[in-house]
Amino acid sequence: MTAPALPKTYRVKSFGCQMNVYDGERMAELLDQQGIARAAEGEDADLVVLNTCHIRERATEKVFSDIGRLKREDGSSPLIAVAGCVAQAEGAEILRRAPAVSLVVGPQVYHRLPQMIAAAASGARPVDTDMPLETKFGSLPARRKVGPSAFLTVQEGCDKFCTYCVVPYTRGAEISRSFADLVAEAERLVDAGAKEITLLGQNVNAWRVADGRGLERLIEALALIPGLARIRYTTSHPNDMTEGLIEAHRDVAKLMPFLHLPVQSGSDRVLKAMNRSHSAASYLAVLDRVRTARPDIALSSDFIVGFPGETEAEFAATVRLIEQVGYAQCFSFKYSPRPGTPAATMEGQIAAQVMDERLQRLQAAINTAQLAFNQTSVGQNCTVLVERKGKYPGQWLGKTPWLQSAHFGGEPAIGDLVEVELLEAMGNSLAARLIEPAPV
Repeated sequence: MTAPALPKTYRVKSFGCQMNVYDGERMAELLDQQGIARAAEGEDADLVVLNTCHIRERATEKVFSDIGRLKREDGSSPLIAVAGCVAQAEGAEILRRAPAVSLVVGPQVYHRLPQMIAAAASGARPVDTDMPLETKFGSLPARRKVGPSAFLTVQEGCDKFCTYCVVPYTRGAEISRSFADLVAEAERLVDAGAKEITLLGQNVNAWRVADGRGLERLIEALALIPGLARIRYTTSHPNDMTEGLIEAHRDVAKLMPFLHLPVQSGSDRVLKAMNRSHSAASYLAVLDRVRTARPDIALSSDFIVGFPGETEAEFAATVRLIEQVGYAQCFSFKYSPRPGTPAATMEGQIAAQVMDERLQRLQAAINTAQLAFNQTSVGQNCTVLVERKGKYPGQWLGKTPWLQSAHFGGEPAIGDLVEVELLEAMGNSLAARLIEPAPV
């Protein structure tokens, strides 16, 4: 097999969560710094980075399918790098089964990508899935240009060990980035064009530093940055919703009235089997405290249907919880057994057709709740951050403070904060009328 030449162009293809999106952006910036250009739309790239997600079932098989699709008509392939959580979990197996893959890099060491590309161009097939004590962030290039809304990873890894989840094994233990580094990177993001920053972490509200400061102190510091208009954070764990963080929703005007707080099930028995360390009642109590602090807050969650042993009555408890809370939006999934996790070998695995039917009913309840929430917004005026053009001439799309998509006409620019009137609610968006630019 002939060693590939050093690539001149690249493409990064990211799957899964916002953390992967962030990692994909940082890998692209790293490649830019090396003088490798982003491939033009529709053109082949010399290097393709598949930034993978391991949460769903058959994730590994999807990677092999994607690798196969990269084969060109003449039988050649680009230099292929497999990154992300599947790389972490299946590194050696990927190289064994896919000769076209040139290198495998885990999510904690992608800052080593340039050296690995050079090694691959010399004929090696490097694999690096190390979890070093030092973080990768100090080795990454400064952000130079970003969109109006940017991600900032503040925390990685997970110590919760939910029985269905591979994240503790693929991302490692919880680690928090330093306060000073995060404030400095946020300032650079604003200088590069960001008006909104979303703080990311597998358990973002577990962020804290040695002196005891928690996420609310970081949010307060970021709110002082001139030019930063909005702050969000995701994904949180119910057990890490401190009183200080809840009070930040009341006290920090730049912290948007939106909270994504996964519960996964409405059944206490299922939650215990998941090792979630909270009950349905304690979760609802957290939401009550949040709503007391910020009455207009929009709530979002994650749900898993068909966890091993889930009965029809336990599933019904989940639907009731959705109806009780009145979520603004949710993500829902069929349980997917991940090799190496305790739930994969539990008794009572649910038949696929049962999970399919339950997921349809769950999503119907979610859709009803989301439409109802959007309908309560009709008639309000609010500020929207303009993110992109819509699919129709003269149409623009942006996000409300409650993370709803709003579309409207007019002549704003991407990155503008504009005042709109919300006119009509759909399931996934709202029609709006541009009033005027929002005050800075």
